[in-house]
This record gives sequence, structure tokens and C-alpha cells, in this order.
Amino acid sequence: MIISDVKVITCCPGRNFVTLKIITEDGTYGIGDATVNGRELAVDSYLREHVAPCLIGRNAHDIEDIWQYLYRGVYWRRGPITMAAVAAVDMALWDIKGKVAGLPVYQLLGGKSRQAVTTYAHASGDTIDSTLDVMGDLVSQGFKAIRLQTSVPGLEGSYGLLGDKKDYFELQSSRSLPPEQPWSTTKYLNNVVGLFREARARFGDEIELLHDVHSRLTPIEAARLGKMLEPYNLLFLEDAAIAENQENYKVIRQHTTIPLAIGETYNTIWDCKDLIQNQWIDYIRTAATHAGGITGLRRITDFAAIYNVRTAPHGAPDLSPICFAAQAHVDIWAPNFGIQEFVGFGTSDSDKVFSYDHSVKDGMIHVGDAHGLGVDFNEAAAAEFPYKRSYLPVSRLEDGTLWHW
Repeated sequence: MIISDVKVITCCPGRNFVTLKIITEDGTYGIGDATVNGRELAVDSYLREHVAPCLIGRNAHDIEDIWQYLYRGVYWRRGPITMAAVAAVDMALWDIKGKVAGLPVYQLLGGKSRQAVTTYAHASGDTIDSTLDVMGDLVSQGFKAIRLQTSVPGLEGSYGLLGDKKDYFELQSSRSLPPEQPWSTTKYLNNVVGLFREARARFGDEIELLHDVHSRLTPIEAARLGKMLEPYNLLFLEDAAIAENQENYKVIRQHTTIPLAIGETYNTIWDCKDLIQNQWIDYIRTAATHAGGITGLRRITDFAAIYNVRTAPHGAPDLSPICFAAQAHVDIWAPNFGIQEFVGFGTSDSDKVFSYDHSVKDGMIHVGDAHGLGVDFNEAAAAEFPYKRSYLPVSRLEDGTLWHW
């Protein structure tokens, strides 16, 4: 299974995606996701100029050796661009191996630990009532776990809210420079508890509730929020504070019993090692695309299992259907899987480019039995959707101080 060609395709079917296609001499091919939101061309160039030439002539079956070659074999290790490139190669090689073996990837990992993958959906709104109306629609669709975000009175553009934009990509790409949004911790803390109080009053205790702080709080502020939300029994509180200093979560853990989740911006096991082994978190949220593919995600998953930490992989819309498929295969295998974030596999435009062998019913992903990852990529359709430059938003305090977005 000698690699004969490597293609990098960056397209924008509703939003930007970077797709890698590895082709072997007998025509077998595999695909991987390398999307880094707002920096797509950086990873496109990394793959095209630096990685692709190193893959030609290698045996596509040597997944572990190629992973180590791309990670250890460079002086500048880690980081989002490098690890997204490694991830794309890794996913494509697992896809090839599954196709050659005649098996879905989850069988190569060891088979199923469950029959389907439990997900959580997003409910957002300009008011508490409008957020809960969206939650009601999701409950009627069968979702049993829902993340709640609502606008903060007095702030234009709270996290999770888009004004007149249909999604973050429209918000990002509608401006020539990054959109800026105001933030006030005081106004946020004065509003957020009411959201969960009303949610429990309206829907009872059977639906799992989640909330994403998006790293807007200091550790002691996050600890305060955790104590405030304890009566509403959240499944977890996500990204309560930034954790470049992993000991930040030691402070939070000392003050609240609310379950904590973090990890969507992490790229390797080293980014979350202390958080996991000290049991400062309950869920690790690394994504296959950003943490070295299936191989990297599996290492983090196994390490987390030792310390009773469950997985809850990132599932934002800037991750392509290829990433969702890769994560679904890991999710259905992992004995310590917790829950999968889910915003849909794609849009009408992206469905012209990506096809997939998975389905969603009653809030659960049912992983198909197609060989490999069960996803395909239409290059001709992708050519109809050229790349469109975009930026993620920037957050500032009300006095103008740059803050965490």
C-alpha cells in the first residue's frame, strides 16, 4: 500500500474546511480533516509544502511510524497547525486501513462499547425565554442533553449569540477584520443562574444541562459560578477558565463539586496531562482534528480512563464531517466515553461536498458499517466553493481591555 499522491483541498461550502486526500498506488484513498478555524491557509501550506512530499513512497499501513515521523521527526513539535496536519494524515491512513481490511474503523480499534453515541445539542437565544423555546424544540427531537447559552443584557454579542447572523462563519466572514464583542463578568454572573433556574422549572430534572463559559472567568470567578450552578445539577461546566496554567483548575476544584470540562483548544496529551492525572476535571474535550487524529485522541482517551475522566470531544461546525466521523468511531469504542458535542453533520452546501454513513436518531449518533471512516469527499463539488478568508471574534472588557474569546 505505497502512497503515490497527496492532495490538499481547501473549500468553503458554508464555511472553510481543509481536506487531505491520500492515494495509494492501487487507487485506494483515504481522507482527513485539517481545519483550523481562521488559520486555514496556514495548515493548507504546512501540508502542501512540508508534509505531502514526505509521504510519497511510504507504506500507508504504517500509521504509527508515520505519526511518530511527523511528530518526533520535526524540531518544532506540537501546536495547532502541526497537530492538525498530523491529524489529517492520521485520519486518512485509518480510512485506508479500514477500506483494505473491509471493516469500519471502530472495529480496528477494538469494536463497540455501546450501540450508539450520546450527543448534546445547542440551545441559544437573545432572552432566557427564547433559549428555552429552542430547548423545547430539541427535546421534542429526542435530545436528552442540551447546552444552554443566552444573551447577557447590556452586552451586544454574548458568546453563543450571533445577532442577525445565521452562524459564526457568517459573522466572521462578513467583516474584513475580526469582529469585536464586549464582555462584563458582573453582568454575565447576574444573568446566567436565572437561565438554569428557569430551565429546571420548565423541563424538570430528566434533561442533562450544560453550559460553556468560553474561558471568560478567572479561576476564583469560575469557582463562584460553579457554586451558584450546583443546585441545577449540570452535566458539566465547560471552559470555566483558561488553563494555559493547568493549576488554575486546582483552584476551581477546591471550591465547587460541579463537573468540569475543558480541552477543545488542546493539541496533545501534554496540554491536559496535569488536569487529568490530578483529577481537576471530569471531561476532556480534545478533538480528533486538533489533537493528532485518531491516534492522538486514542492516547488521551486511554490516559484519561486511568483517572476516571470521560471524553466529550469538541463538535463545533468548523470541524468537517470527516472529523465527526473519526470521533464517532472513537466514541463508540472508548470505554470511558462521556458525551459528544453535536451541531449537525453539515449544511445543504457541505452535503454536496461530503457524504457520510452515519445517522442521528433521538439525540444519538448511529455509526455506520461502511469500510473505513464512512465518509467521502467530492472534489468536483468542492471546486464550486472557493475559500473565503475569515476571523474568529475578539473579546474586550467594557473599558477596552482585550479579553479571552
